Amino acid sequence: MTLRDQAYETFTEQLLSRQISLGQFVSQRELVKLTGMPLGAIREMIPRLEADGLIRTVPNRGLQILQVDMGLIRNAFQLRLLLEREAVRNFVTAAPEAELAELRERHLVIRATARQGVTPDLLAEAQAMDWNMHDRMIDALDNDLISGIYRINSIKIRLIRNEDTRMLPELVVSVMDEHLALIEALAARDPAAADAALVAHLTSAKQRAVRL
Repeated sequence: MTLRDQAYETFTEQLLSRQISLGQFVSQRELVKLTGMPLGAIREMIPRLEADGLIRTVPNRGLQILQVDMGLIRNAFQLRLLLEREAVRNFVTAAPEAELAELRERHLVIRATARQGVTPDLLAEAQAMDWNMHDRMIDALDNDLISGIYRINSIKIRLIRNEDTRMLPELVVSVMDEHLALIEALAARDPAAADAALVAHLTSAKQRAVRL
């Protein structure tokens, strides 16, 4: 990775871990301190961050970090739906049966455990599995352009979710149920059912984000 790429990765990690606040104004020197990267790498990183919509330059004020508002929620989830519906149409025929069986089993275990209580470790496992499953479907398209666009949009989706620090046990269970409906449709090789399950899942995710 180039220093610019390292700076970008470090910046997004800091952003997702809330070391950088949404809407915050920062200078290039502050970004050097936040990321630990040299000023030259920061200067090269800024145009990429602007192109990705993660920061914007405000005249006479400096660099402002992305803010979460209704426009971002609407746009990010609309883009996610477009990309993932294409991915599901492919995955319903491309997904190996063994992989789907493993996904089903892992979801069932997490759902059963969550009904007894959600620990931080279980929550982290459920969240990682959620992200990984969606990433896997996108990457199965074998299209670097789509994967790149999706990754940038995923950062914004995760920032939207990070606005709410609470995760209730029933939320984990409901997300697992939504995923299981999608997995069953994929296993049945039913494109219509898979599309409907995906749309229902992403609609629920958007509704939860709107309630933030």
